[in-house]
Order: sequence, then C-alpha cells, then structure tokens
Amino acid sequence: MDVDTRVLRYFVTVAERLSFTQAAKELFVAQPSLSRQIRQLEERLGADLFTRPEVRLTPAGEQLLTAARRHIAEWQETTRLVRTTAAATRNVLRIGFVVAGGGPLARRARAAFAVRRPEAAIEPKRFEWAGETRALRDGQVDVAFVWLPADLTGLRSEVVATERRWVAVSADHRLAGRDCVGMADLRDEPIGWTEVAPAAWVDWWAVNPRPDGSAPVWGPKNDNVDEMLEHVAAGAAVCIGARSMAEYYAHPELTWLPITDVEPLRIVLAWPPGTVNPLVGEFVRVVREIAAR
Repeated sequence: MDVDTRVLRYFVTVAERLSFTQAAKELFVAQPSLSRQIRQLEERLGADLFTRPEVRLTPAGEQLLTAARRHIAEWQETTRLVRTTAAATRNVLRIGFVVAGGGPLARRARAAFAVRRPEAAIEPKRFEWAGETRALRDGQVDVAFVWLPADLTGLRSEVVATERRWVAVSADHRLAGRDCVGMADLRDEPIGWTEVAPAAWVDWWAVNPRPDGSAPVWGPKNDNVDEMLEHVAAGAAVCIGARSMAEYYAHPELTWLPITDVEPLRIVLAWPPGTVNPLVGEFVRVVREIAAR
C-alpha cells in the first residue's frame, strides 16, 4: 500500500499538536480537509489512529508516528541529496535568504565568490518568514543566511553578522521625527505579525514580552513583508525589522528608526553537513574572510 508522504506529514503534525485545529492552521489547510485525509488514512490502514472527540494517539497511532517520522526524514534526506547533486552537476550554488538576507555581507560575499569562481553560477533564492532552514533540509538551497532565532538542528552554522533592530512607522506617525526610539515608546502601537513563521520567531521580532513585562498589541496579520509594510505605510501598524530592511525597503511613506534597548539580530551562515556540492565549502570560506574584516 502506497501512502503519500504529504499525508504522513499531516498525520505527524496532528499527532504532535493533538489538535486538528492547530495542525490545520500550521499546515495551511482547511480543517475539514485535514480531518478527511486522516480518516482516509485510517480506513486504508484499517485502524483508528486517534481517539475522538478528545484527540489522543491510539496504540496503533503511536506505532505509526515512529515509523512516519523515520520515513519523512529519510525521504527529506533523499530529496535533498538528489537536488543538491543536480545543482552540483550544473556547477550552481544556490544561496537562500529571507527578506534582506545577510545584508551587505551577503552581497559582498556573492561578489567575491563570483570573482574567485567565475565558472560557477550563483542562484539567490528568497524565502518568506523563517523559511531558510526548511529550504536547506529540503535541498532547495545549498547554503543560506539564516536570521535567528531558528531551528538549526542537523545543520552546520556559524554567526557571521549582527544587525541592530529598527522599527518602521508611517511617515506621518507621531514618532517619525525622532532620531531613535525605545520599546516604551512602542508600548501601545499595534505591531504586524504572521502565522507563517514559528511562534518563537514572531515573538522575538515583536519583543514579546517587552522589557517592562507587558505583551505587544497585536495588529494586522500578514503573509509576507510587503503586506506588512503596506499596513505600516497606511498607519495601521508598526513593524520591527533589521537595519538592512531599513535600507532595502526605503519608501516615501515609511520612516525607519533604530531601537535603543533590544538585542540585535544575529545572522548565521548555515549549510547541511556532508553536502555533495563542493562550491559550498568555497563559499563558506569567502564569507568567513569577509566577516573577519
């Protein structure tokens, strides 16, 4: 009996959350569709995997969870190896990043690498919120500039840059004329957020909890940075980002201000151990050289 790996991912997510509602939200699928997929899997296996209405794993479900995790990990590794081998065969280095990525460091590294290895092709690949690590594990990229916090389990990584955090406000915002702000100045400001990224990532960028122990005022939800900044420009929210975002997303209806009392963003260079693409090692050396200057 063949079972789609996607359905196994659905099952594992429900098993880990013990909630069809939470799992559907995380998987970006409708809950009725998710429930139907799990029911069909149970029918094909001839066993109940969950108790209902209180969602708990049955003994059969516990057995499947162990096997499903192993199968998904093996398939993910196989997919990564195939994609990475194909890129290496074409002499291509695929570099992942999110939003403004590694900032000036990444741009200098790409330029230096192109000089050192002119025969190689560089493919920059942009991902939405916190998508760089999954792209590495799935073999969509060979190396990536990752914004912390992030789950780097199973990856090699090292911090290569830090950036001060800035806040974007509308051009006519009450704070727009300031040289800098503290988190107390943003206490009552609604902040843009997303369900696309992990909760820990969202909380870190929103500075939740705040230095005074308060929680953020959550503003409009967004699926990407462009949507978030549209809300900011319209005065519906503020947005906390990295200094490179302030440079990359310069806009006449936005004002970016440095935040004085929060820790900076740390950017790591990450790559899978034992990669089959020889260009990765060369690029890592280039980044190390530039970061050390």
